[in-house]
Amino acid sequence: MPRSRGAVPRNDRKKKIFKAAKGYFGGRKNLWRIAKDAVERGRETAYIDRKKKKRNFRSLWITRINAAAREHGLTYSRFMNGLMRAGIEVDRKVLADLAIKNPEAFVALADQAKASLAKAS
Repeated sequence: MPRSRGAVPRNDRKKKIFKAAKGYFGGRKNLWRIAKDAVERGRETAYIDRKKKKRNFRSLWITRINAAAREHGLTYSRFMNGLMRAGIEVDRKVLADLAIKNPEAFVALADQAKASLAKAS
C-alpha cells in the first residue's frame, strides 16, 4: 500500500489561516509562519477583549450612576445601599440608562434611596 501524503489537508489548513489573515499588512497576510502567528495572536486578543468589554461597560455604568446620584446629594455607594435597603433590584445597566434617558424616574429612585437611608439611621 502506498504511503499517504498530507498535501490536501495541509493546503486546507493554510487556506483557512490565509483567509483569516486577509486584510493584514505586508507578510502578515501571505507568509505562512508570520500569518499563522498573527492570526493566533489576533484570536487571543479577541478572546481577552471580549472579557474586557464587559468590565468596561460596567465601569461606564457605574460612572454614569455616580454622576447622576451626586446631582441629588448622594454618592454612588450610598445610592446603591439605599436602593438595596428599599428592596429595589435594578441592575446597573438599567440605572445608567434611566439616569440619561429618563431623569424623572431616576429622581424617584434617588428619593426612595434617601428615604430608606434616613429610616435605617
